[in-house]
Amino acid sequence: MALSKRDQARIERRLVATLTEACETAKAQIVGFCWLTHEVDYAEFPSSLRVIWVFDTEAEKQQALSSGQGERMVELTAEALADADVLVSPVAAHVQFDSEEQCQRVNGGNWAQRLACKR
Repeated sequence: MALSKRDQARIERRLVATLTEACETAKAQIVGFCWLTHEVDYAEFPSSLRVIWVFDTEAEKQQALSSGQGERMVELTAEALADADVLVSPVAAHVQFDSEEQCQRVNGGNWAQRLACKR
């Protein structure tokens, strides 16, 4: 059954709140991490949900991932989604990592374009 606009708005508010908490936690713990965003097509919810964790540079992203911080970000994502009552499994399949540097290089800093291409 399709979600009503009201249900979509309710889910979106919860996602924003819980992912904001995850973002603030990560900024305090993970060197080079800057921000995160999410995308979802509510016609295919929750399977279409993507959470994108963004680093300043590719080097910082690679360093974080090679030191196990990717798993920490997946854990933070899982906690945020659970708090928002959004169930997906495996959570890692809904998590992506990117960098400001790569967006600038490939998409001229246009995140809307970059995210549309990564779908």
